Amino acid sequence: MGFVKCPQEQAVYKRIRGSETLIIGVYVDDIFVTGTSSKEIKAFKMQMMKEFEMSDLGFLSYYLGMEVEQSEHGIKLKQSSYARKILQQTGMEECNPTSYPMQAKLKLDKDEEGDPVDPTEYRRMVGSLRYLTHTRPDLAYSVGVVSRFMERPTSLHLQAVKQILRYVKGTIDFGLMYSKGAAEDVLAGYSDSNLAGDIIDRKSTSGLVFYFLGNIVAWASQKQKSVALSSCEAEFMAATAAACQGIWLRGLLTELTGEEPEPIMLYVDNKSAIELMKNPVFHGRSKHIDTRFHFIRECIEKGLIIVKHVRTEDQRADILTKALPRVKFREMRELLGVKDLE
Repeated sequence: MGFVKCPQEQAVYKRIRGSETLIIGVYVDDIFVTGTSSKEIKAFKMQMMKEFEMSDLGFLSYYLGMEVEQSEHGIKLKQSSYARKILQQTGMEECNPTSYPMQAKLKLDKDEEGDPVDPTEYRRMVGSLRYLTHTRPDLAYSVGVVSRFMERPTSLHLQAVKQILRYVKGTIDFGLMYSKGAAEDVLAGYSDSNLAGDIIDRKSTSGLVFYFLGNIVAWASQKQKSVALSSCEAEFMAATAAACQGIWLRGLLTELTGEEPEPIMLYVDNKSAIELMKNPVFHGRSKHIDTRFHFIRECIEKGLIIVKHVRTEDQRADILTKALPRVKFREMRELLGVKDLE
């Protein structure tokens, strides 16, 4: 049918005919289509129905457990039904809701002397919560932490999971809102880290979040692969991970729109790390850092990424690196873009 597979994302296909563009996303036998012409979309659907036995479900409203509500004001994305299903399956549908998913400054360890719990049930609960993070970036850090204890979970770890479920109960209709972009930066990212946050191996946690025209499109909360010797180094490693994600998003954007995007704006709240990215003279402080983390320097030299300093209070990735106090968590969640959609 003349579609070309997107090299940046294997599940996306694109077709250009004259001034009209069609983009389709495929997951096994589920397909959604968008484009610049409703006439082209209709013709494509008719063409597909001749080839395959298919159902036309109209405007996208439900896809892989995600609820989509489209209007002239924007697009709402949430997983309320899935969240209710998780609570029902775990017997937590009648629990008391809470306003934060993890106690501030909570440090979980292996708890080797604690009472073990059913690992299969624990993994099922955590796995379900991991899928919920597709529309709930505010859960990413806490779910990431409890995921580290799948091998031998104890009652202490289960208690932390139940705290997350209580938070889900209180924020069941929360999700993401996408509106027509009015932001100055086309593609903007924030990266942050907490130094030696894991008390078992003293590795830091990286947090990154990206916005396209002011709308959140990508986020991650991940423990770093190696131990950082300073907060500067931890931030440098987090920024490199963010640079890799940003370059991929930039390539995907170019592929879908056909336009060469502007440089990626990356916001970091550590001035020493920014100097290290821009100026390789700091050899004594950086010579032990793995070569792969110097990828960000090359991106800056080529003009693909512009790194700017942001105040810690405005660092949107902060919520992805540590458990925050209640008021701070609420502020950061709002800044991140997670809202009550009811």
